[in-house]
Amino acid sequence: MQKNALKFLTLMLCIGVSNLYAQTGQTVKREFKFGKIAPAEFETKASGQDSSASAIKLFDVGECYFEIGPSSGGFVYVFERHIRYKILNKNGYDLANFKVELYKSSGSAKEDLNYMDGATYNMVDGKMVTSKLNKDAKFTEEFNKNYMIKKFALPNVKEGSIIEFKYKIKSDFIFTLRGWKFQSNVPTLWSEYNVRVPEYFTYKNNLSGYYQVDHPLHQSINATYISGVNSSAVYDKYCVANMPALKNEPYVTTMDDYTPKIEFELRATNFPGDIYHDYNGSWPKIISGLAGDENFGSYINRNSYAKSVLPGILKGEKDTLTVVKLIFNYVKNSLKWNKEYSKYSNETNPKTLFEKKTGSSGDINLALLNLLKEAKIEAYPVLLSTRENGAHPGYPLVSAFNNVIGVTEIGNTLYFLDATDKDLPAGMLDYENLSHQGFYIDLKSFNGRWLSTEPNVASEKIFTYNMVLDKENKLSGKINQYSKGYAALNLRNKYRTTNNETEFIKGFKKDKTGLEVSAYKIDNLDNLDELLTESMDVVIEENVEEAGNLVYFTPLLFERTKENLFKLEQRKFPVDFAYPFKESYRITVNFPEDYEIDKLPKGGIYKLPEDNGTFTINYITEGKTLMVKSTINVNKSLYTPEEYFDLKELFKTVVEKQAEQIVFKKKV
Repeated sequence: MQKNALKFLTLMLCIGVSNLYAQTGQTVKREFKFGKIAPAEFETKASGQDSSASAIKLFDVGECYFEIGPSSGGFVYVFERHIRYKILNKNGYDLANFKVELYKSSGSAKEDLNYMDGATYNMVDGKMVTSKLNKDAKFTEEFNKNYMIKKFALPNVKEGSIIEFKYKIKSDFIFTLRGWKFQSNVPTLWSEYNVRVPEYFTYKNNLSGYYQVDHPLHQSINATYISGVNSSAVYDKYCVANMPALKNEPYVTTMDDYTPKIEFELRATNFPGDIYHDYNGSWPKIISGLAGDENFGSYINRNSYAKSVLPGILKGEKDTLTVVKLIFNYVKNSLKWNKEYSKYSNETNPKTLFEKKTGSSGDINLALLNLLKEAKIEAYPVLLSTRENGAHPGYPLVSAFNNVIGVTEIGNTLYFLDATDKDLPAGMLDYENLSHQGFYIDLKSFNGRWLSTEPNVASEKIFTYNMVLDKENKLSGKINQYSKGYAALNLRNKYRTTNNETEFIKGFKKDKTGLEVSAYKIDNLDNLDELLTESMDVVIEENVEEAGNLVYFTPLLFERTKENLFKLEQRKFPVDFAYPFKESYRITVNFPEDYEIDKLPKGGIYKLPEDNGTFTINYITEGKTLMVKSTINVNKSLYTPEEYFDLKELFKTVVEKQAEQIVFKKKV
């Protein structure tokens, strides 16, 4: 019964949203209707790889079209969405709490929610009972100065309920239309997006993701926007059927990079009686626009503040690299990042920013370029899409960038410059900016090109334990930890964001059972070019087990890898660590005279193909001293899906080998 019901529902969905072409060439379309629930929908069950799903998205249908705005007299776009779920268990209840984000600019342009309806449907004694969206279940939240969030909560949601929402948004922001995601964290039986663009507009569409999206319709249709004026629109339909749930995996940029989706950005307009306007059809066109923008190129060129402060910053220094670092440090120490990414400045003059002392990444890094320009340093903006924002598609699409940094070349070495973090040295990028490439732009020649942002400094962590094991099986001694590259950056950020050293040590001990720390010391916290060093005196209990005259000890103690994060049998998308890393462990243990080593694990070396990664572990004994050396070396930031299996097996070996115990035997 369940399989037949699911087949029937899927068939009805396909019939309902597909275009059926009769021999006459006419198109017949069946609409989804709010509140009209087929009995078979209540029988829907999850199966296969999604058998544990909390809900099923029965359909998700979107419409995007244009009309004339009554107040502005210009075009606005209308976005409509109709979405329906079958709730399978309690974990799906959150789907009944729906939110809609609305954007507004500093001017009068805004987005309005024109219509919203929702309902819960339950089968009670063989009859469907409808619970409508209550007026008192609607909330508005000011998220920030640009975003408002409308929230809606449906009543009477239970296991087995069907819920649906339908809403309409009108937007003044026609430069980028609302995109569409065809996959979510629950399985989707049908997802469809219909877009109708007036003949006067040309949009770039970026279709991406790891599943194919069908594009069954691309045609010209009649459209009327002004009474009595005949015009046309281009109609595109995009759809998918039976899309599995998107499951989070470790080490990705953002799951959005792998979600099938489509996005739109305005390329050009061509209105009757007006010339053809190309807004960003090419990189030179985009760069030309940025060069004249008061929040980008014009901001960099305003030099009154830079002229007044540079003499005090440089104090006659002439060496290029030293000059860059002096200016870089001045900006880092004068401005605080507000945690917002932007490719533009919110100000039109750097002087205002330095008076406020805080700003976005665009504010800060464009101000840095402003000072470097006045100091006659050849430095350029680099546009980035952060890891969370997702990979840029590569072709001229300015809206896909959300950040900007600087770059300069000194002695054939490129130095990327990001002044948002005081602990970032010149030449190093923050984790979020490690999206593999950035677009360098020359605001004079209007030229640009892609630059690799792959880090040339890896992350390295070195752990050394020098311990003495006593007859009560208590370990005491010293731990030294050394951090380089991204490991040092992460540690500095963690140390500075903790209230005090006592709290930091408490956090360090949190997941380390039996560890007591005294005499903690950290060196080179503020010297970013030196090795960050931690040393501490420790006592460790509860990590050695005794059974009869045998003593069991896992020598890597707190540093062993306890879980293999790679669990899928296969992976459709890359493993993205952001940067290469190396972890080295050296544990030395002096054990009592009446202890003998009864069992010592076997060491070895394990390699990925082409030396793209290695794991080694070795055991050395001399008298009453045991030494364990182990190293994990991941030589690349990015591994392809084809390399996934070998990487998974390597970390499986790491987990197994680092968990092996040494067995001591007490002399009787």
